[in-house]
Amino acid sequence: METNAGSVPQRWQPGPMWTLVFLAPFIAEVSSGATKLSIIFVLIPEMMVWGCGALIIRELVRRWGGGWPSLLALGLGLSIAEEFIVQQTSLAPLPFPGALLHYGRAGGVNWIYFLFMLGFESVWVVLVPVGVTELIFKSRSRMLWLRTKGMGIAAIIFLLGARIAWYAWVKRARPMVLHVPEYHASTTMVGAGFAAILLLAVLAYAMRRMGVAPVPSRWTPPAWVAGWTVLVLALPWYALMGFVFRPQEPRIAFWIPLVAGVTWAIVAIAVIGSWVRSPQWGDPHRWAATLAATLVCMGAGFAGSGAWSRVDLIGKIVFNTLAVVGFLMLLRTVRRRAAETSAS
Repeated sequence: METNAGSVPQRWQPGPMWTLVFLAPFIAEVSSGATKLSIIFVLIPEMMVWGCGALIIRELVRRWGGGWPSLLALGLGLSIAEEFIVQQTSLAPLPFPGALLHYGRAGGVNWIYFLFMLGFESVWVVLVPVGVTELIFKSRSRMLWLRTKGMGIAAIIFLLGARIAWYAWVKRARPMVLHVPEYHASTTMVGAGFAAILLLAVLAYAMRRMGVAPVPSRWTPPAWVAGWTVLVLALPWYALMGFVFRPQEPRIAFWIPLVAGVTWAIVAIAVIGSWVRSPQWGDPHRWAATLAATLVCMGAGFAGSGAWSRVDLIGKIVFNTLAVVGFLMLLRTVRRRAAETSAS
C-alpha cells in the first residue's frame, strides 16, 4: 500500500513498531551483555522504557519531517531522563564493583560516566535500532507507525516502565543486591534534568529541516569504508569507561578525558553527518554503519565477562551470533532491493 511520507497506512500494521520496541533494548542491553541471560526478565521493563522511548522519538521526528539531527537530540534527552530522573545512575555514587567512586565526580555528577551514557544511550538505544528497523521495513521507513492514540498508549507504557525501573534499581538492586544505600537525587538535579530534556526537545524541533534533503556537492565513500569508519569512531568511546572501572585513579585530571570525549563525539558527528547528506548515501551504507556500531557494542561487552557465570557467557555468545545472522539476512534483502531498483 502506497502512502505519503509522514502518513499512517489505512490498515495499521504493528510489525515495525514491535520490532523497534524489541531491538532498542536488545542491541543496547542484551547484545552488549549489560542484560545477561540470568536476568533476562528485565528485558520487559527495558522494552517499556528503551523500546517505547525510541518508538516515541522516531514517531515525533517523522511527524515533524525531521532527520537524524532531531533523532540524536531527542535521544540525548532520553539518556538524560534515564541518568537524572529514572535510575539516576549518573548522579548517585557509582555502586558497581570495580568502579571509582570519586574520579570524575564533581557537583554531584559522575561526569565521565554521564558522558559515556549520553553517547551510548542516544546512539545504541535510538539511532542504531531506528536505522535497522527502517531498513527491515524499507517501504514504510518514512511512514508513521502509530496513530495519535497509539502515541498516548506508548507514552503511558513508557512512564509505567520508568516507574518500574526506578523502583527496581533504587529500592531493590542498590540496597539488596549491591549493598549500597538508596539514593534520592535533589530537587535541583531532577529539575535540571527536566530543563535539559525540554531544551533538547525544542532544539530537535528547531533542527527538523537539517539533514533531510541531500546535498549534491557532498561526497560519501563506499559502504564498506563507511562501515569501517563507524567502527573506528565508535570503538574509542568505550575508552571512557576505562577511566571509570580501573584498580586506581588515573594520574591525569578527569576533565582531560572529558574534553577529549566531547571533541571525539563532535568529530564523529561531523564526519558521518556529512556523508549522510550525500545523494550517494544509501541502504548499503546504512547497513554497514549500523552493523559496525552493533559489533562495537557486542565486542566491548566482553571486556568485563571474566567474572560472569558460564551460562551468562554462553548466552551472550548465542545472542551475538543471532544478531550477526540477522544482519547477514538483512544484507541479502538490501542487495536484492538494490538489484531490483537497478533493473527497473
